[in-house]
Amino acid sequence: MSRFILLLLIFLPSVQLADDFRPLYVELSELEAQLYSVRIKRPPRIPVVNHPVIEFPDFCAKQPGTNNTYICEQDLSGSTLTIRYPNYGVPNSSVIKMTFTTGEKHTVTLSSGETTWRMPLREEVTTVAVQYTWLGMEHIWIGFDHLLFVLCLIWIAGTWSRILITITGFTIAHSITLALAALQVVVLPVAPIEAVIALSVLFLATEVTRGQRNNITWRYPVAVSGSFGLLHGLGFAAVLNEIGLPQMELVTGLVFFNVGVEIGQILFALVVVTLLKLVRPWSWFESYGQTTVGYFIGCVAACWFLERTSGFLL
Repeated sequence: MSRFILLLLIFLPSVQLADDFRPLYVELSELEAQLYSVRIKRPPRIPVVNHPVIEFPDFCAKQPGTNNTYICEQDLSGSTLTIRYPNYGVPNSSVIKMTFTTGEKHTVTLSSGETTWRMPLREEVTTVAVQYTWLGMEHIWIGFDHLLFVLCLIWIAGTWSRILITITGFTIAHSITLALAALQVVVLPVAPIEAVIALSVLFLATEVTRGQRNNITWRYPVAVSGSFGLLHGLGFAAVLNEIGLPQMELVTGLVFFNVGVEIGQILFALVVVTLLKLVRPWSWFESYGQTTVGYFIGCVAACWFLERTSGFLL
């Protein structure tokens, strides 16, 4: 009996402590244009006298005759709201769930001590287009395996017209598999795909090292970029799934993510072609440049392949 009482005394404080730090829940719903309702669920350990309120921007006011409905003179999206405790602050975290009339739903978590947050912007076509164009550009610039693949394509294509055709073929191909994977039509494990992407870079690096040959890679680089582009699209989809697609403007997000990737590739191609024009007159580069670049990219791609393969085989 004494042991039971001892365990009870040890356990009870932990239950009370857990109860103390239960998060505050706030539900903010848009009822109609510029009309919002607020529902607050406070943890049991916050007394009624310290019940929090939500401070809206100055252009909002409480609807007469209600306690939890606010009328705003302008759209609330993008504005800053604050949780205010009337008597003293509490260490609890907060979970805010927001719903727009369009069906968009957003959740924000505030850690202990945080009391302000910014309302998300609405998913308008122009906003989503700009955001996902930049995300596409950013992804291609930090995706070194894709950049090395494009570098090899540029080297093999040679002239500007062939470069544009080759890169566009790559974009069209990866757009197809990106859309299919992002919409869950095609579902494949990410790790093997990343390993095979590294293998595709190794293949092109080998072609660059060998030099011009009368084969399909050198004669029709768009065929290679198109076929491997289907594979790289699955890699892009894995990244896009981590970022998340818009809730309401799904097609806009997909289209402009691809637009951003294409812009990023063209800008990268401009830099590569400019650098090649600067260094090709050097006698050393003319003799050893292509072999050096090919071996360097091949070694990096081989290391990626071994690393990524060991990640899911071991």
